Amino acid sequence: METDRTSDIPAPLPAGTRLLHIGPHKTGTTAVQGALFAARERMGEHGVAFPAHSRHPMEAALAACGRPGMMGDTVPTEGHWARLLERVRATGASTSVISSEFFADAPDDATIARIVGQLGGDRVHVLVTLRPLARIMPSQWQQYVQNGLRMGYEDWLEHMLRKPPYDRPTPSFWRRHRHDRLVARWARAAGPGRVTVVVVDDRDRGGLNRAFEALLGLPENLLRPVPDTVNRSLTLAETEMLRNLNVEFRGNGLPDGLYSRLVRNGAVTHMKNTYEPAPADVRIATPRWAAEAAAAIGASAAERIGALGVRVLGDPGPLSTVPEQPVPSPQEPRLAPEAAARALYGALAAAAAGGAGTAGARGVHRTPSRELLRVLGHRGLKRLRRR
Repeated sequence: METDRTSDIPAPLPAGTRLLHIGPHKTGTTAVQGALFAARERMGEHGVAFPAHSRHPMEAALAACGRPGMMGDTVPTEGHWARLLERVRATGASTSVISSEFFADAPDDATIARIVGQLGGDRVHVLVTLRPLARIMPSQWQQYVQNGLRMGYEDWLEHMLRKPPYDRPTPSFWRRHRHDRLVARWARAAGPGRVTVVVVDDRDRGGLNRAFEALLGLPENLLRPVPDTVNRSLTLAETEMLRNLNVEFRGNGLPDGLYSRLVRNGAVTHMKNTYEPAPADVRIATPRWAAEAAAAIGASAAERIGALGVRVLGDPGPLSTVPEQPVPSPQEPRLAPEAAARALYGALAAAAAGGAGTAGARGVHRTPSRELLRVLGHRGLKRLRRR
């Protein structure tokens, strides 16, 4: 296996490469996408283009893979993918970088081969970022809950690890996170020599940005963390609040669009961006049996990836170890009053800003409180007048 430590700087990819970062989910994708988008003008000065019009071209990636969108969100169309391809082609001979973890959802070899071909064939270099599976599982579960899942964590682990065929209720999980099969699928399309795997070291917060800088031939420290894109995980109490809300939401047959606007992009987004969990807030703890099962799968995956002939940056050892888990609390998790207030405000603000021009376009958590209150008050007066 060709393995380098991330401390050993890899040589830049050839000029004109189209670097395609496919995630998968929960491997630092949101943070690196934010850093790339924030630095896009400075990257241009060094001959590297960021062709996407936003931090994360999610709809384009979903459309390319033939996958549905998040619950209640914009329906991906072929037009989303076509527009991204146009922007990629417009970069000409420049090096460019495209990043979306939803490319990991590509269902089969034919879809992957088409994506690679449309992006430039031999010019495409695929980048896969990996973290230990035992660290991914709690983050991925709470992400599924943010998309409407109603199953508790331990029940979900039972289905993923102990109940064949391991594809319910979230069939996308193993497509994304059976990492050896994911790398193999993309290596078959792009060729092993045009695939790089970066093993993310959670102790080194700048390591992933440095790997991108090295591969793209960018100066050190050009990519910097962007606070707005620190996609923190929910605490256990926050996730349980949302999971129980999902039960009520589904049980009452409310429309998916309402969930997207008021819950995921309103309550949850505002809470995540404005409330920092305290040390006393209970984190999601993975049972020992599940962490050991995940480590065994990680060990098998690391061995198979090593035999594929792709380049591996970083130490693959952590993929097969059982990471330390939060000590389970003997008490029921309690939602902090401040977190509840932030979530409730986010939902109210989303309701107020939903059709309010610039407020809705900016997103609730970036709209000044005074403006949101003004919109909410204006709508309240209109309703009173109608009555």
